[in-house]
Amino acid sequence: MLRINKEVELALKENRPVVSLESTIISHGMPYPKNVECALRVEEEIRKNGAIPATIGIIEGDIVIGMNKEEIEEFGKRKGIVKVSRRDLPLVCSKKMWGATTVSATMIASKLANIKFFVTGGIGGVHRNAQETFDISADLDELSKTRVCVICAGPKAILDLGLTMEYLETKGVPVIGYNTSCLPAFFTNKSKYKVDINAKNSEEIASIFKEQENLNLENGILVTNPVDEKYSLNEAYINKVIDEAIVEMNKLNIKGKDQTPFLLSKIVELTNGKSLETNIELILSNARLGASIASSYSKL
Repeated sequence: MLRINKEVELALKENRPVVSLESTIISHGMPYPKNVECALRVEEEIRKNGAIPATIGIIEGDIVIGMNKEEIEEFGKRKGIVKVSRRDLPLVCSKKMWGATTVSATMIASKLANIKFFVTGGIGGVHRNAQETFDISADLDELSKTRVCVICAGPKAILDLGLTMEYLETKGVPVIGYNTSCLPAFFTNKSKYKVDINAKNSEEIASIFKEQENLNLENGILVTNPVDEKYSLNEAYINKVIDEAIVEMNKLNIKGKDQTPFLLSKIVELTNGKSLETNIELILSNARLGASIASSYSKL
């Protein structure tokens, strides 16, 4: 069920830095061929910064740790790939299906393969109006029980950031800002919310994660990396766009796991592609930081 790429397997055996990547961003996050181009650029960025990339996806029921270029290409254009979180893993694997791993499923697969560092764009969280819908991403619970260091650009801006931070605090998940005291909000590099720790470099973050292991704490840690100022969208502008996208989503009665892909796609349309450019740049930035943290950890 677990198929590990030979390069990744060797790197893990030799205690060299490895960084895992999700596949939902390929199949559900961006249009083809931008999705494939972005995935390969992210892998290359990780290599340039001294680590081995391991893109994770499910192919005919096998959890593949380190998809090759052809498999990533297929993920980018294949229709009907299932979006997989914790609850979907047994079904998709038993039915020999193709599945794209979300943050929660990628964390589980990373832990199974003994990969400690995982780069993504943004995490899921508590959705707006969750007090009525109870719509809370499985990503948050996974962070509370799976010891992986997740590097992202903050929770996705379509969420309720305040409630997401409250939930993470309740679950005992430390939120680290990379050279920031403000929580980045995916498309924007700051918000009105504060992170728990302002870490100045990758060595400090690696050290915190090492102590997490030494204390035998099973939860993960969340590293939030603000997108570069050059690509950060104006907060008022992007919030107005998100509100418009949510109105459209509600009109179409889109629910559950289909919400995030719809909203991200609609936001790309409403911003004339600006949000897609930001999305790509923040993932590349996260890849650089993730590789640096993994490299620092391997020296401890």
